[in-house]
Amino acid sequence: MKKTLFFACFAISKAHAFCGFYVAKADASLFNRASQVAVVRNEDRTVISMLNDYQGDLREFAMVVPVPQVLDKGQVHVGDKALFEHLDAFSAPRLVEYFDENPCEPRVMMDMAVRSKAQAFGTAERAPASDKALGVKVEAKFTVGEYDIVILSAEQSDGLETWLVRSGYKIPKGASEALKPYIKQDMKFFVAKVNLKAQEKTGSKYLRPIQFAFESKKFMLPIRLGMINANGPQDLIVYLLTKDGRVETTNYRTVKLPEGAEIPGYVKGEFADFYRSMFDEQLKRENQRAVFTEYFWDMSWCDPCAADPLSRSELRNLGVFWLEGDDPAPVKIQRGRRAAPQIWNPVPPAPPVQVKLTRLHVRYSKDTFPEDLMFQETQDQQNFQARFVLRHAWKGSPNACAAAPEYFRALKKRQENEAQTLANLTGWEIGAIRKKMDIQAPPKDAKWWNHLWN
Repeated sequence: MKKTLFFACFAISKAHAFCGFYVAKADASLFNRASQVAVVRNEDRTVISMLNDYQGDLREFAMVVPVPQVLDKGQVHVGDKALFEHLDAFSAPRLVEYFDENPCEPRVMMDMAVRSKAQAFGTAERAPASDKALGVKVEAKFTVGEYDIVILSAEQSDGLETWLVRSGYKIPKGASEALKPYIKQDMKFFVAKVNLKAQEKTGSKYLRPIQFAFESKKFMLPIRLGMINANGPQDLIVYLLTKDGRVETTNYRTVKLPEGAEIPGYVKGEFADFYRSMFDEQLKRENQRAVFTEYFWDMSWCDPCAADPLSRSELRNLGVFWLEGDDPAPVKIQRGRRAAPQIWNPVPPAPPVQVKLTRLHVRYSKDTFPEDLMFQETQDQQNFQARFVLRHAWKGSPNACAAAPEYFRALKKRQENEAQTLANLTGWEIGAIRKKMDIQAPPKDAKWWNHLWN
């Protein structure tokens, strides 16, 4: 049984065009136990969408989310999993490739730069007690879609844990310690379990995302509850949709992943392994405590496009409440596919959509992330994507023309640089990389000045 754990899910179980060919992407499916959350934020208003990819006995599913206020039924909604699939595809780290021109036929390349627009498992041992004695109050109770939901307030964490267990919620033993900080902050608790009859009527084999809207001065995401019964570190992909600027964490270091690094061509067939190794290596260098930016872009356009931007209707369904107007006529954006890459054709920016998407990736555990994630929207509007580049060599002869020998001399240096870059990004052994590239290591006694005057 798969045990993907949310931050709040308990389960037993450069502003210019890049162009080129888009050939592969590193989506959330590359990582085991990867949860996905979308957060829409403007001023004090927040809409959170949580994708539950839980697989197992639905009777053993329970979700407990700290929220700043009592929510009523109108603030809760059941969303569409396809929205997360589109977000993931649009913002996933990507691999692009270029092909060297024939050095014997030089040509002036047109500047294709496109600027962004201006700016669980215990039982209660004590005798049954009343809700009042436990310090727990049911503030609201309703059903939305396939979820039965209660909103609770609590005076003490032991009482809340006892109430949840006694009421049939399958939560981990020792949950009271994780619940205690939220009770001290006078937060409420959004508690959901699956209504089996309602779930059967949906005909769906998976749980649809839960969405809820509220107002709070705090821009944060609670992750500590999801660590209680976690089996090792967990990956979390957070999509943050804001009006103006890039989002970063305020209580952890936020680091941009490498962008535009040129790596050997053979990585095209090993991109998934490369990306996992690269992420592990960057995480290690940050002592396992950083939050990584994988993407930041205006939702009006993309370059190179791993997927079309989300439509206005999709954005509104995610909770982007400040959008007005209908979707414009669709513009077909050519994009590469893993099996059959296509040349990316630059498309002028679509009519402005005032939505910025920040994609953050965090791998967390109790030891490395003892605090919930606190965010801020910055003034940074510089587009960014974790993008890796393959440059395929010209296949001609070194004797084809006068310019060819110099091209091959430069190519040899470039290939060694690519090997070194790949080793540095991933921690892979440089000798094995050179062997796959079919290149030789530079002579050990080579000095930069040896051929300076030859």
